Amino acid sequence: MSRLSDVFSRCQTEQRAALVGYLTAGDPDVAASEPLLQALAGQVDVLEIGMPFSDPMADGPVIQAASERALASGTHMADVFRLTAKVRAAHPELGIVLMGYANIPFVMGFETFAQQAVAAGADAVLLVDIPPEEGHICDTIFQKHGLDRILLLSPTSNDARIRLACAHASGFIYYVSLNGITGADMGAVAGIEQQVQRIRQHTNLPICVGFGVKTPQQAADVGAFSDGVVVGSHFVRMIPEQLGQTTQVAEQLAHEAASLRQAMIRS
Repeated sequence: MSRLSDVFSRCQTEQRAALVGYLTAGDPDVAASEPLLQALAGQVDVLEIGMPFSDPMADGPVIQAASERALASGTHMADVFRLTAKVRAAHPELGIVLMGYANIPFVMGFETFAQQAVAAGADAVLLVDIPPEEGHICDTIFQKHGLDRILLLSPTSNDARIRLACAHASGFIYYVSLNGITGADMGAVAGIEQQVQRIRQHTNLPICVGFGVKTPQQAADVGAFSDGVVVGSHFVRMIPEQLGQTTQVAEQLAHEAASLRQAMIRS
């Protein structure tokens, strides 16, 4: 079993959905980013580490700004891999997903990228702009190195597309709960549950729901029927609100993540 499989099995035993948390590597700078990533890693089950990119088309203003801060401070992919390795060393059972856009591994070369990702301790990659139809450019390489490739589905995905994504994905399915960008308000829970059940007809992979989850109540509502709840913008927003106060932000990240995870325990 992969480390991600172990994570979801452990959460199932604990009768709760997994908490998947996101931060952009190098935000607000490389030195400050490490304690923030470590603080969040201590309270989540899966950590999505964002690879800063100049044109993050799927992201809203909060995560766009995080990429801008990281790039402006001089963050490079070597830094992303070093930060990932430090998180892995401190949290051996944590699931780690590198999240970003195709330009980064394409320019590096998918083979080189996969080698360095695995060496750093990553379990999976989520490249939002490589749909399953284009997976031939990276799937075989990632499989060779034991990297899961997380694929996205959305409210507009029809049955044919659901089948296609489920056939090519590994690790888990990421269901985007709304038609929009990260950080927008979450859609109606009943509609999200209906779509999750629809996807379950086509896969045995865990299904995680993201985009718009901000509160413990939302996490509890979504976690009642999903295998994982993804929280990104809510965490990232804390960084510019207390810029330069790394210790305070780290404490707030840990507190907020613990509250969300606690709320997802099913009674």
